[in-house]
Amino acid sequence: MPTALCVPLTSILETALYVDDLEAAQRFYGDLLGLTLFAFTPGHNLYFQVGHQMLLIFDARDTTAESPAYPHHGSLGPGHVCFRVSIADQHAWEGRIRDSSVAIEKIIDWPHGGRSIYFRDPSGNLIELANAEMWGFRSPPAHP
Repeated sequence: MPTALCVPLTSILETALYVDDLEAAQRFYGDLLGLTLFAFTPGHNLYFQVGHQMLLIFDARDTTAESPAYPHHGSLGPGHVCFRVSIADQHAWEGRIRDSSVAIEKIIDWPHGGRSIYFRDPSGNLIELANAEMWGFRSPPAHP
């Protein structure tokens, strides 16, 4: 049992997803979603910068996950990540996704004022674009 309360956690620094095709993931996250590629190790990983956070994409078939340099971690099956966008920007994103021939699985208008757009990356991970009001947070301003 912890002995004392620490400073509260206020953000997530990194999130990881696992894919079966790094090149397809690089096109999806870099070209379609416009994320900035921070690092790429062929056959192992892609790291994308998302504001002040990182999205780590690992090759799910990579045997280096057993490396003694890092604690073993990983996932089987599709994961999920939600990117924060303003409600005004969601309409542009919805059009961009549809124009790219990526299927939108569902759009949900939440009862408390949020909206989510769901679609999948080439490896089946569920991607969500949502405004922060769905959780009672303020959204960032829309881009001009």
